[in-house]
Order: sequence, then structure tokens, then C-alpha cells
Amino acid sequence: MDKEILKQVGARIRALRKERGLSQEALGEIGRFHFSYIGQIERGEKNVSLLNLHKIAESLKVNVIQLFAYQGEEFMVTAAERDIQDMVGMLREANEEKVRVAKNVLKELL
Repeated sequence: MDKEILKQVGARIRALRKERGLSQEALGEIGRFHFSYIGQIERGEKNVSLLNLHKIAESLKVNVIQLFAYQGEEFMVTAAERDIQDMVGMLREANEEKVRVAKNVLKELL
């Protein structure tokens, strides 16, 4: 039972990676990990640190909490959460002026 959480988190990382169409190599490159390390995490063989979980979450463009949203559990990522994460990803890639414009548009909409 001790290693069950490692398998659950690993399976969740694998599912998120595949949803984004990334290989282990591609995810490793984005997060600056060796692809074999990603494989070990996904199989529940590595007790990954919180710092590395944060880097993996950033690489997958999700919040760290979403790495713990296991399949079949009550806490699932909603479509709205995914949309928010997509918007955050776009904003992170935008320049300061575009971020200001997006903020103003959002203020008007809400």
C-alpha cells in the first residue's frame, strides 16, 4: 500500500502527458528531465520530489493539484479547469501588453 500513491500519481502524469500528445522524451525535454526518469515516475518506481512534481506540472501546463486528480476519484479536473489552464498557458507566452489587454477584456466580461 505504501507505493500505491506513486502508482496513482504516475498514472495521472501519464494520462495528462498522453492527453497533450507528448512522448516521455518530449515531456522530459520540456521539464529538463531524462526520459527514463519520466518513465520511472509514470510506473511508480520513483518517489518524485515536490520540486520535480512542480516542474512536471508546469511542463504539462496544469496545477500541481491536478497531478493528484486520479481517475475514478471524486476530484476530477473539469472542462472549465482545463479552459482556465489553457488561458493561463496562453498568457504566460504573451508579452506584457497582451496580458494587460486580456486582463481588461476579462474585467469587462465579468
